[in-house]
Amino acid sequence: MARILLVDDDAAVRAALAELTRSQGHEAVLAASGAEALAALEGADVVVTDLAMPGMDGLELLRAVHERDEALPVVLLTAHGSERIAVRAMKAGAYEYVSKPFDVDEMALVLDRAAEARALRTQSRRLRAEQAIGRRIVGTSAPMRRLLDAVARVAGKDVTVLVRGETGVGKELVGSLLHAESRRATGPLVRFNCAAIPPELAEAELFGHARGAFTGAVQARPGFFAQADGGTLVLDEIGELPLGVQAALLRALQDGEIQPVGAARLEKVDVRIVACTNRELEAEVRAGRFRADLYYRLAVVELVVPPLRDRREDIPELAAELLRHYAERFGVPDVRLSPALVARLVAADWPGNVRQLENTVARLVALSSGGEIGPEALEPAPGASAAPSAAAAPTGGAEADADAEGPATREPGRPLTLREQLEAVERSIVARAMTDARGNQSEAARRLGVSRGTLIDRLKRFGLAPDYGGRR
Repeated sequence: MARILLVDDDAAVRAALAELTRSQGHEAVLAASGAEALAALEGADVVVTDLAMPGMDGLELLRAVHERDEALPVVLLTAHGSERIAVRAMKAGAYEYVSKPFDVDEMALVLDRAAEARALRTQSRRLRAEQAIGRRIVGTSAPMRRLLDAVARVAGKDVTVLVRGETGVGKELVGSLLHAESRRATGPLVRFNCAAIPPELAEAELFGHARGAFTGAVQARPGFFAQADGGTLVLDEIGELPLGVQAALLRALQDGEIQPVGAARLEKVDVRIVACTNRELEAEVRAGRFRADLYYRLAVVELVVPPLRDRREDIPELAAELLRHYAERFGVPDVRLSPALVARLVAADWPGNVRQLENTVARLVALSSGGEIGPEALEPAPGASAAPSAAAAPTGGAEADADAEGPATREPGRPLTLREQLEAVERSIVARAMTDARGNQSEAARRLGVSRGTLIDRLKRFGLAPDYGGRR
């Protein structure tokens, strides 16, 4: 199904086009003028517009559409005798023109061909991007198509991009795509996690340092900006960057110059910045935790990655791709998800988004011996602590990574941290091995590929009695 934008100042013509479009299985979006069409352009797969309209005519709309998306097919409706103008429109990039009054069968064929051409272009662009980044891009929902279209439009323009979205939605994937589809694709792609570096080291890590700049600096070291010279620097969790370093980053963005810590001279760098955040930077600016001038420099173009709950139709394909990956990685043959389990996955809200779904699928595969996995697998294994279910799994992110509490000390209602989730999975594996070995510790250790002493240590850590099952 394609989303087709129908533009005509005649209400009767719009209604006829809409009926035809819907009868072909496509979505119809109506606009009475060129201005209305541009306001509704987001997410359109095909534009059908009348040539003669008051205000902005069809040719002007064609040019305006292609300024935003040059690959978007535009079909022109022309009155009899306007063929010369229609030829000019074709030279200007129109996909096709149809004379009014139009033949229904001819118009239906043009719509289907234009929608197919759009789909093929999108697929071709996606395959090139997947080849460049070395991973598959999953997502055919309208929100994902709009995001990928926006990425394609922005990637070739050497502007700074701010990628916003909740934890785990895949902001790093957007950064990779922007690099892969840009003129810098042959240059380096470098990532810097602003939340993973102590504030006192952030400036030296970003801009490098001279020999002797501080205790332990026995030799000069290039920073991430220098490493990304000629390419793209992705700044993850930009909202965590200390205020003092933000000023230096602003200078680098404005002037293309950096000054390594302890160095006397400036260095020129040619770097495109893609900044990612799960915070509302406008609120951080108002709270005085983020510089307003830096925010405006970073947000030349803003891209928002949709949360998984807003694109549920992508979950079955995404879960299948993750299942294939982890089945191959863990060596689990002939494993598949039951329809009932897929329905549970689709219905879940996934506060941790794709990362949470990935963790859940990895756990399902790790605990499976092959065959079909049913919805009961989302429940805790017998004798195991409460493992995360699809509806209440860990949110992931820097907050979870920093939390050191174990499952026993977790506050009621607080989501499981990454460490807690991993411990729950490990505990389930150990408990299952002991059950399968009927409590024989030596046999369970052999199955797990660890020593008997290591197994006993795990049994104690997870609150499983050393004589688990009554046998040694």
